[in-house]
Amino acid sequence: MADQFKRIVVKLGSNVLSAGTNRLNRAHLIEIVRQIAQLHQRGIEVVVVTSGAVLAGRERMGYPQLKPSIPFRQMLAAVGQGRLMHLYEQFFDIYDIRVAQILLTADDFRSRQRYLNARDTVLGLLRERVLPIINENDTVATDEIKVGDNDNLAARVLTLIDADLLILLSHIAGLYTADPGRDPDARLIDEVSQIDEALWRIAGESDAAGGTGGMRTKIEAAQLVGRAGATTIIADGCDANILPRILSGERVGTRFLPQLAAFGSRDREDAALSGGLESRKRWILAGSRAVGRMYVDRGAAAAITTQGKSLLPVGVVDVSGRFERGETVRIYAEETEIARGVVRYSAGELAQIKGLHSDQIEGVLGYDYGDEAVHHNDMVVLNTGGPVDTPKEEGRDD
Repeated sequence: MADQFKRIVVKLGSNVLSAGTNRLNRAHLIEIVRQIAQLHQRGIEVVVVTSGAVLAGRERMGYPQLKPSIPFRQMLAAVGQGRLMHLYEQFFDIYDIRVAQILLTADDFRSRQRYLNARDTVLGLLRERVLPIINENDTVATDEIKVGDNDNLAARVLTLIDADLLILLSHIAGLYTADPGRDPDARLIDEVSQIDEALWRIAGESDAAGGTGGMRTKIEAAQLVGRAGATTIIADGCDANILPRILSGERVGTRFLPQLAAFGSRDREDAALSGGLESRKRWILAGSRAVGRMYVDRGAAAAITTQGKSLLPVGVVDVSGRFERGETVRIYAEETEIARGVVRYSAGELAQIKGLHSDQIEGVLGYDYGDEAVHHNDMVVLNTGGPVDTPKEEGRDD
């Protein structure tokens, strides 16, 4: 497996950094750093997505009572972020590894230009053998611009840099059939080949991941990573030597396999040839903000999902939401989201030309931007079941 994965993202949850206490556990953080350094020295490119800024800030402020207000958490994050990075820098310096801090918000993934800038920065650091340490910019993030949890942030980082593997380290060994704290018969699920409704029900019924992110956000992250053609492993970050064991091929935790079957035929072929979706489609899937919906008829749905065709206005039956040309929308067949894509016409324009043949567009609008409502090159097809939305706020894992 060490030869299989060349670039990985490791997400460290607050329960791992604290080792179950109310403060950063320096001894365990040093141990995690040692393991990452071992992988780094083997030539594996590692990016760390870390929780812990609020935890470090609360420790530094003398453990004030937590308040639900965003400004209070932003204050704690502002106090703790530098403290957290100082520890990382000290500990990685033991192994002569340089580190760099990157703070992101959801807007850095939604804007194509900012997405590419962030990608260039991270890849540039990796080329120079500098280890990127990423966290959400909690000091400025609000409900409108934050990712919401570091599981999904880590998944988006993986899509950003075309990594091969996401390792989500928590204080539990993986996904169980039930909450092991409540059900003595719960057993560990060692491999997931498809994320289906039964799996979502398990996630919804279990809080066994601990922290505040929960198991559901981990499955959301695994779904996104799988659709990008990569693998996710959930494992216990307090297990001895867990990272080298994973990279050496030992079967630990729960492994979520790549979901190439989730793509349309064209995307599936491209992903199989390239090892994953190409960068623009990864951005459409994981980064760009879907601001509206289009509903299509059965013929258009079949053309999109089975033939890799573009969406023409004639196949559009309804439009909802407000969006402009160049924004990302969700494409639905009845109640099922089948694709996401960048539109060539605004919501208002599509409302006028829906159901029309392409040669009628100019006659109605007085101009046209091409025959397609969404070109297949600007579309990612989704054929799997289960929730697709990533909730803005299911709780933070800080």
